[in-house]
Amino acid sequence: MSVKKIPMRMCTACREMKPKRELVRVVKTPENEILLDLTGKLNGRGAYICKSAECLEKAEKSNALQRAFSCEVSKEIYERLKKELQTVE
Repeated sequence: MSVKKIPMRMCTACREMKPKRELVRVVKTPENEILLDLTGKLNGRGAYICKSAECLEKAEKSNALQRAFSCEVSKEIYERLKKELQTVE
């Protein structure tokens, strides 16, 4: 009997390792759009954050997403991510 391995990911804001299912993937698409990837299957560079508004705010303050995607992440993008995150919580 084999034990199923649980994929772990690190939240870019609080740096905590958690099971992938407990986190939300933020993706930078090849078209340089930054979106919340609820399916986990969108093409592009992914970064994970906890499903909490606190972690998103922490990521905004520490510029964690800018570092993860090596591009500028505007205030409007963070506002949109916050709105989308509220539907997930």
